[in-house]
Amino acid sequence: MNLDKVNKLLIVRLSSLGDILLTTPLIRTIKSKYPVIEIDFVVRDEYQGLLKLNPNLSKVHIFYRDNDKNQELKQQLCENSYDMVLDLQNNFRSRRLLNCFGDSAIRFKKNNLNKFLLVHFKINRLKDASQIPDRYASVLGNFVLDDKGPELFSDNSSNTKLLNNDKLIGICPGSKHFTKMWPEEYYIKLGKTLVKNGFKVVLFGGSEDREICNRISSKLSLAINLSNDNDILQTAADMKLCKAIYCNDSGLMHTATSVGVPVITFFGSTVKEFGFTPYKSKNLILENNYLSCRPCTHIGRSSCPKKHFKCMKDISPQLAFEQLKLIIS
Repeated sequence: MNLDKVNKLLIVRLSSLGDILLTTPLIRTIKSKYPVIEIDFVVRDEYQGLLKLNPNLSKVHIFYRDNDKNQELKQQLCENSYDMVLDLQNNFRSRRLLNCFGDSAIRFKKNNLNKFLLVHFKINRLKDASQIPDRYASVLGNFVLDDKGPELFSDNSSNTKLLNNDKLIGICPGSKHFTKMWPEEYYIKLGKTLVKNGFKVVLFGGSEDREICNRISSKLSLAINLSNDNDILQTAADMKLCKAIYCNDSGLMHTATSVGVPVITFFGSTVKEFGFTPYKSKNLILENNYLSCRPCTHIGRSSCPKKHFKCMKDISPQLAFEQLKLIIS
């Protein structure tokens, strides 16, 4: 696709946390190569903080769950003279929002069939699949991204409760799905080992992670519990002060990489082939590659269908601690 004649560009990615952060390499690279282009972005209201301080965007439009509120947005977008529209969400909501653009909107192609074959029949057509940011860029043809990872801009550093201490290690124990969560008791054992070795543990999470962060914090002496009501900019500012962060395959994994912090991440029911691994950042992925049942889902499950949960339980806290030496050396 030719961007030379584009003056106004609209990008739509309504959700979720990680998916939105993974659009930022594309935003940055377009703006770097074509600085005259004005880039607007449409995002769901609860995720607007991810982009509101991004200097590469001209305007962030807010999409609401309440369809009545979106009529004005729809009219506003249709009346704008966009030279190009990229629908990186490509679902019913984004198509309805952009229907005035008809077939001129360029849509992200999802690998739904290949994901289905891998999950249900273990037919792997995704061995050579690109990571999600590169797949976003592929909607523009042979457009090549720069060599940097995702980015998140935060102005909340002055509100941090942390001291700048190179012994801070972050833990993000939560996830929307059980099968994407390393066991809680393992995080507690890892935390105790970290404390014994002179590190300070910082717990991160949103409103849905409050309970697990509170339980883990109660078992760890001197742990700092910074779970909050989804203040992602504050979380990002606090994460910057950590030496490394342990996390599940979740949005907070991408948050950590977006502020340049090395991550050690646990992959259980999901696999690298789906494209959501940490992008162009310092990371270590811990996973059990000896199970024929992986992946059992491309999103996550509420329980292990085999009842053994070996994909996570076979990754020991001691192994996780030993990886820290590698990533911070």
